[in-house]
Amino acid sequence: MAGRRTDTRERIQQVALELFAERGYDKTTLQEVAERLEITRPALYYHFRTKEAILASVVERLAESMDELVAWAEEQPATAEARKEILARISGLLEDQWRPLFQFAQVNQGVMRELPAGERMQRGLIAMISVLASPGDDPVRAFEARLAVLAVVLGSVPFLFDLKVPDERRTEVALEVAGKLVAGGY
Repeated sequence: MAGRRTDTRERIQQVALELFAERGYDKTTLQEVAERLEITRPALYYHFRTKEAILASVVERLAESMDELVAWAEEQPATAEARKEILARISGLLEDQWRPLFQFAQVNQGVMRELPAGERMQRGLIAMISVLASPGDDPVRAFEARLAVLAVVLGSVPFLFDLKVPDERRTEVALEVAGKLVAGGY
């Protein structure tokens, strides 16, 4: 039974994010979420009472994933191979979970600034962007490390760049650029 409840919660989160990205957070109602899911409003309310609760749960889940990735990354040696593995894991996380949230955040920037969930996401993203920088790095090296993570982040969001390549290739390109940055290739 717990697995089914989790599946329903995740489906609600996914559909809500899709609607928030399509219509805007403020214009989307819980009734529309329920209709798209083909469930009743009481069934939806069993899992989430408000749109803010849906958004907060999505951001919290993703922020926890970021925190786990950052904690793992901080334990890795400061080698080029470890840095490339960190970038690959960031890319995997982005592909698996973040794309709908980034689309939502792009369309609903004002909402993200106002909600506590937006602050939580911003803190997690900053920690993740900074994960490859070492305290002793000179400013150029520290900036390259952050740019490498940003290259992977931006490469995972198809609507930001019109590279006219399939999603998989765009991700490969982003990882290649990021790898060059962390290897000092630029």
